[in-house]
Amino acid sequence: MNWPPALTLALAVPLAWAIDARFGEPRDAWHPVAWLGHALAPVGRRLRTLNPAPAFVGGAVVWLIGAGAIAWLAWALQAALLVGGASPWVAVPLLALLLKPTFAWRMLRDEAAAVEAALVDEGVDAARARLARLVSRDVCVLDAALIRETTIETIAENLNDSVVAPLFWYALFGLPGAAVYRFANTLDAMWGYRGAWEWAGKWSARADDVLSWLPARITALLLLPTPRVFEQGRQTPSPNSGWPMGAMALRLGVRLRKPGVYELNGAAPSPSAEQVGLALAQAGWVAGISVVLVVLAWMARAAA
Repeated sequence: MNWPPALTLALAVPLAWAIDARFGEPRDAWHPVAWLGHALAPVGRRLRTLNPAPAFVGGAVVWLIGAGAIAWLAWALQAALLVGGASPWVAVPLLALLLKPTFAWRMLRDEAAAVEAALVDEGVDAARARLARLVSRDVCVLDAALIRETTIETIAENLNDSVVAPLFWYALFGLPGAAVYRFANTLDAMWGYRGAWEWAGKWSARADDVLSWLPARITALLLLPTPRVFEQGRQTPSPNSGWPMGAMALRLGVRLRKPGVYELNGAAPSPSAEQVGLALAQAGWVAGISVVLVVLAWMARAAA
């Protein structure tokens, strides 16, 4: 049976989504993102000890080589499935398995829900410990209100980083697009910090900003298609994270803060436990719509 390659690319998306919904993230031993982290960790440790100029150049070179290698590998695997004579009944599930590690909705949903469950059932200390698995900020100073605010911020920001953005790049370029975005976002999460990482991670941080720029705004408008989102999106130091976080704050009618850094929808109250659940529901709706839009994009190409 022969059908357009675009149809295979379309059908792989809902199957990858079903795999994520049923199984979540594979163990680190089987997860390409974990492999990437293990491989690049010693390189990063070496780069951060260098002076600014060589650290910056080294970080840029590592990023470019890594992105190029991953793009080539993803392209080769995709080409082997689409034009290499594989049956669609083989190509679709294999492509879905390759696509799945580039996004992670179930893990985000489950981890965020676990923070709220820990807060309700065990108290602030347990909730802080769970939240520390999701964010890089100091959670020791967060009270119950800030724990909920930070949880909702994480849901909104990672809705873009872990779902909408990789699917967006898949819609444009197929598996290579999603894979390169996941590489960029992973390296930013590892190296894209101030302080000791300032120069070694600067290229990674800026590359992630560029690749996330349009998806972050799409995420915000899917959450709340109103001009008010534009005002909130400019309130954070990051050029992108304020958009989905601000849209979520407006959507729920709550305040979201990082004390001393930003305050989104500042006139509103802090969220309740119910509103954390509503944030997950809204994010799930946007994630589902994103899947549908990507499928339709590839179906349109198949029909052209």
